[in-house]
Amino acid sequence: MKKLLYFQIALFIAGFATAQIPNGYYNTATGTGYALKTQLHQIVKNGHRDNGYNALLDAYKVGDLDKYYENDNTILDIYSEKPNGPDAYNWIPGQKECGNYNGEGVCYNREHVFPQGFFNENAPMKSDYLHIFPTDGYVNGKRSNYPFGTVGNVSWTSTNGSKLGTSNFPGYNGTVFEPINEFKGDIARSLLYFITRYQDRLASFKHTDANNPQDGSSDRGFDQWYINLLLQWHQNDPVSPKEIDRNNYAYTYQGNRNPYIDHPEYVTMIWTSTLATGETEVKTGGLQVFPNPVKNGEISVKGENLNEVAQVQIFDLTGKLVQSVSQPFKNTSKISLQNLPKGVYILKAGSSSTKFIVQ
Repeated sequence: MKKLLYFQIALFIAGFATAQIPNGYYNTATGTGYALKTQLHQIVKNGHRDNGYNALLDAYKVGDLDKYYENDNTILDIYSEKPNGPDAYNWIPGQKECGNYNGEGVCYNREHVFPQGFFNENAPMKSDYLHIFPTDGYVNGKRSNYPFGTVGNVSWTSTNGSKLGTSNFPGYNGTVFEPINEFKGDIARSLLYFITRYQDRLASFKHTDANNPQDGSSDRGFDQWYINLLLQWHQNDPVSPKEIDRNNYAYTYQGNRNPYIDHPEYVTMIWTSTLATGETEVKTGGLQVFPNPVKNGEISVKGENLNEVAQVQIFDLTGKLVQSVSQPFKNTSKISLQNLPKGVYILKAGSSSTKFIVQ
């Protein structure tokens, strides 16, 4: 799927050993579900410095250089980068910063994946490097404040294939902007970071705006259709070396990190997709898997309200869905694992999740 797939494989095997996570940074991330999200909120809020909006342009000269595709140290623009061929245009760091534009390739500016109009351009959201990318000004303008999504009827396409048009994703039929596959996971993890970092402020944002996919809550954060979309993008486009490098620089630049880049498994430990079942998330608790470690390919599951769960999902630590079981607890508490290789996995049932080991 990705040009850098062979790098990713080596990275996953090493357990993200190259990510420069400070010792003890996630020691207090011990929960599951929205409790884990609140713990992560406290972690990424502590130490976060607001360097101001103008400083982002200087940050891009260090943290957003193309060392992965053309490897030419131009500004890496997710709305113009062509992973498998020459880009239509490039940005020299510090040159052609917007500015006025009347088409693509004129200048680049600062793209808030969570539109700044929804939080009235207030600090520190306006300057948070972890959700603001350098992108072509014209394409950024086309995206406007529309949510991300998958496009059915296309009204406009950029030079790298990013699209504007009518959504064909289940649960939403408005106008959406669809980036290319290469960067969908990057955007998903950035948005999930945003609603984690600012969960104590989400209620004050303009969540009633028709283009804002917030659900008005401080826990789930987004409407269920948007969570479904972001989980799908997260799973289909795993963390890349580019994201890890940018995350490491973010810690140097502003003192915090995106936990969903450091620990992709946190995403599926917190949020649940309803794409497969269409069910409302069942509130579960006390989830346990035994025996743990697993040795015979079968697990038993205990927990509250499991009889109401329509589907159980099992993920690996990259966030990839490796097995799903429909009506798992209709007549039994046991689940047979489908030839899962040795490793650590996450079982998700309703609103709860837990880790288990296959030996």
